[in-house]
Amino acid sequence: MNQLSTTAQQAIDEFQACEQWEQRARLLLQRGAQLQELPQTLRTEDNLVHGCETRVWLLLDREAVPPRFQAASEARLLRGLLALLLLRIEGLDAEQITAIDVTDWFAQLGLSRQLSPSRSNGLNAVLIRMRELLDNL
Repeated sequence: MNQLSTTAQQAIDEFQACEQWEQRARLLLQRGAQLQELPQTLRTEDNLVHGCETRVWLLLDREAVPPRFQAASEARLLRGLLALLLLRIEGLDAEQITAIDVTDWFAQLGLSRQLSPSRSNGLNAVLIRMRELLDNL
């Protein structure tokens, strides 16, 4: 497992301090609200992640070092999950990103029990798409 950034560790501490799902859900919605908005012009078929029940768009800033992604979804909870995934990979290089275990990350946050199989599959599809984009650098 890759070393956690300070902000990723803070997220774990924040979520683990929640005693109930409602508290975690509130934090998740707050994280989603802080996700940088993706302009409609970038919400194209080419940027769409296939394998998600809800539409998710993913872009890689090819000029950034280390790699930087932007993600968007119309679903509020999914926006929060995407924000947490982006937080987890922030500052990592391509090799480190490809080694991320998304299931383990959300388990550390205490969110894995609340993730439906379809939502878990969707998050894995996002990570797979990240890997594909990184392979094409």
